[in-house]
Amino acid sequence: MKIIAFGASTSTTSINKTFASYAASLFDGHDIEVIDLNDYEMPLFSVDLESQVGHQPNAIALVEKLSSADLLIVSMAEHNGAYTAAFKNMLDWSSRYKNKVFEDKKMLLLSTSPGGRGGLGSLEAAKVRFPIHGANIVASFSLPKFQENFNAAEGIVDVQLKTQLAEAVDLVKAALV
Repeated sequence: MKIIAFGASTSTTSINKTFASYAASLFDGHDIEVIDLNDYEMPLFSVDLESQVGHQPNAIALVEKLSSADLLIVSMAEHNGAYTAAFKNMLDWSSRYKNKVFEDKKMLLLSTSPGGRGGLGSLEAAKVRFPIHGANIVASFSLPKFQENFNAAEGIVDVQLKTQLAEAVDLVKAALV
């Protein structure tokens, strides 16, 4: 089974990319690829630009990359309670190429942030929006206070939060059978 994971951010120090990668590592024995959205940079979407240049090659490449997966693990970064502008732009371009960007793929939807809400604003927005674009969200989980609750050596250090993520991962694994 092929798993593609990414953080919905273009930050070079993205905690959501780190978190998506960690979550993917919980699926032992599978082909895991963690992608960087910086590899799919696109100009700011507008219908005028689209009418001039057509579909963005990086939007096509992103859709094709996601299409190769059996499972998507996406960790939503949050800016001012919403998706990052870069991710929203990528979704805009990609959905113009193929409305069902996520192609009914099963998805583990995550979020994290330095704050106590753990990116819940963007996670909740994604839970509403992504199914419109073909996501089959099997489970979701938000990790608050990333720097306090996560470290590279142990992963999630808070026992209750670690258990909650493990339960979400188990739901996804059961749905993949």
